[in-house]
Amino acid sequence: DLPIGGMIEVPAAALAAHAFASRLDFLSIGTNDLIQYTLAIDRVDDELTYLYDPTHPAVLRLIHEVLRACRVTGTAVGMCGEMAGEMRFLPLLIGMGLRDLSMQPAAILDVRERVRSLDAAELEAIAQQAFAVPDQVDVNALLADLEKRH
Repeated sequence: DLPIGGMIEVPAAALAAHAFASRLDFLSIGTNDLIQYTLAIDRVDDELTYLYDPTHPAVLRLIHEVLRACRVTGTAVGMCGEMAGEMRFLPLLIGMGLRDLSMQPAAILDVRERVRSLDAAELEAIAQQAFAVPDQVDVNALLADLEKRH
């Protein structure tokens, strides 16, 4: 049988992830659109790009919801889009439980090396802290602190 999957690219799909995950073989989180539609920010508008932030708590909660739904249903889940290949988000995504990332070929070796240098248990704690802070400024501070230590 040919596996059938779905893209999670809008907040409504992320919030309904359990329904999709229970009926599909895999899901893929498309971060570019998910972030844009969650924050109502046109990511190509130069005047608004400063508001486009993948670490916004609303974005992280939606990603977490998709990962949780897939964990509960045993459905494979991956991520594509710019966030998946950005080194600074890698610890947070791994800490949230993501294990399948799609990225530009040029980023693969660096990302693989970085993943091997990280401790999953420490990253799970970082992810929990990220959900406990009030805004993306604090999430980014957590990630910056982790980067300094590694």
